[in-house]
Amino acid sequence: MFFMNVGIIGGTDGLGKTLIYYFRDEFNVYITGRDHNKGRTIADEVNVNYIESNADLANISDILIISVPIQHACDVIREVAPYMKDGSVMVDVTSVKEGPSKTMAEVLPDTVEYIPTHPIFGPRTTRLDNQVIVLTPDKKGEWYDKVYRYLESKNMRVIETTAEKHDFMMSIVQVLTHFSFISTASAIEKLKVDLAETEDYESPIYNLMIDMIARIVSQNPYLTYYIQSMNSNGPKIRNTFADAVIELRDAINNKDDEKFMDIAISATKHMGDITNALGRSDKAIGALNYEYVILSESIGKEVGLKHIYSGKIHTGILESVDGKTAVLKNGTQTKTLRIANIRILLDNELYQWKLDNLDKKTKSISCIFPKTAHVETIQKTVLNMDNIVDIKLKDTYDGPQIDENSISLSFDVTALSNDDIENVKKLFTGFGGIIR
Repeated sequence: MFFMNVGIIGGTDGLGKTLIYYFRDEFNVYITGRDHNKGRTIADEVNVNYIESNADLANISDILIISVPIQHACDVIREVAPYMKDGSVMVDVTSVKEGPSKTMAEVLPDTVEYIPTHPIFGPRTTRLDNQVIVLTPDKKGEWYDKVYRYLESKNMRVIETTAEKHDFMMSIVQVLTHFSFISTASAIEKLKVDLAETEDYESPIYNLMIDMIARIVSQNPYLTYYIQSMNSNGPKIRNTFADAVIELRDAINNKDDEKFMDIAISATKHMGDITNALGRSDKAIGALNYEYVILSESIGKEVGLKHIYSGKIHTGILESVDGKTAVLKNGTQTKTLRIANIRILLDNELYQWKLDNLDKKTKSISCIFPKTAHVETIQKTVLNMDNIVDIKLKDTYDGPQIDENSISLSFDVTALSNDDIENVKKLFTGFGGIIR
């Protein structure tokens, strides 16, 4: 499947833009977008090709990916269907499958295959490993096995089902959860609650819940609206949720403790494996606490912090940490980073970053040692020091200026800073050497 043309309609935003990074090293990637100036800029930035016409893109693509807002997907499919070349395949990545599936079946010729898909992850996802992707094929042609094997090679969890089953499951996974989360956020807003003030009282579970709610409500509201409105199961799901809320409210308002217990116990039983749920949530809480502990223990030390979305690495002395931010100082510059958006680099990762990004210093050090000194031991000891890149023996001298029981050794030392080279001199004198 290498060096084929992959076209992405809607490759300038959202998931379509994210897909570029997954495909550009293996395929010839072409994108289109509504804003041509923006599209050309993005194509230049990520080193892919930009085409202004969806029809022209369809005409050259071996694999054509439809990555446009849900409400436009069927129109775009109809627009480009006549221009797709024989033997190609169309893939859509919308989160509702019944409409696009029926449209592709209606308008595509028999010479063009189609695979309705739904990647169950968003544009902020940085790796495909263990991510879920759903395929809802009406029929399977030559392309299907190729695409299936490709997704498996990326360690993705591939689910195969029908469009109808997919949309019902997504009515629970997306429609119900989004509706309940946005309802909760709306209630908080109507109550005029200052969320910052609740931080003094928050538990780890409350923290996770608020973060999940914020993640959903911060999405494009048009996207969340059309996820709600274009899933045919939506009305039943929302009405059932509203009925459940009213039933629970009335049980409490009427002081009907038995009714409340019945609702709570029945709901708990239906949640399935509670032990696993507790384990997963404990892991999430533990991970948050562990990272905070590591950061707290690193105050006053040099650290590397990687932004998990941009990939940018910040280094410096960690000055302070509070519940949400870490303050990093590098020379005269101070940077405040949100803990939720960073990962602490391991020691070897930080060292490698320094090797790749910092200017290295090389200086000669001449030192008088006893003749019994072992050169290889000296070099190994220096290489074990922080930020030392290399040490090479440049010269030996035992002339008349040197005591007969001594020898002068000259080393070229390469390090990440002049201070690190000065530390080598201190090591030598600590061993009884005399710097010349």
